[in-house]
Amino acid sequence: MMLPLVGQSIRVLTACVLVTIFAVPQNLVAQVHVVSPDELQNQTLAASQGRQRNLEIVTRFLSSPTAEKAMRIVHTNDKQVKAAVANLNDQELERLAQRAQKAEADFAAGSLSDRDLLIILIAVLVLVVIILAATH
Repeated sequence: MMLPLVGQSIRVLTACVLVTIFAVPQNLVAQVHVVSPDELQNQTLAASQGRQRNLEIVTRFLSSPTAEKAMRIVHTNDKQVKAAVANLNDQELERLAQRAQKAEADFAAGSLSDRDLLIILIAVLVLVVIILAATH
């Protein structure tokens, strides 16, 4: 008498497994949150290129004659500042690059005078020093 009950349980269990296998779409099973090596490499490359671009923007900004003048005014070594900028984290570097681009665009458009740009550069230098002092 127990045997038919066991056989029926096995059939029910088998039916449940088969329904689960065929009812769940295969693409749903494939949607595991795993990043492919290619995608990871692309993300890493994009982040590296973005950082390099931001570093170039800030370095160019700090290499201008006005920036050099600002560094002389605040008695700052341009090599030390550029090395310090390279030590900023990605977010800080991106914000600094955005500010540098905006200041350059405003200066080129005539919205900023040479004096205004000098003040902005001094503020940027002070910001870099503060960020680095806070991280060390």
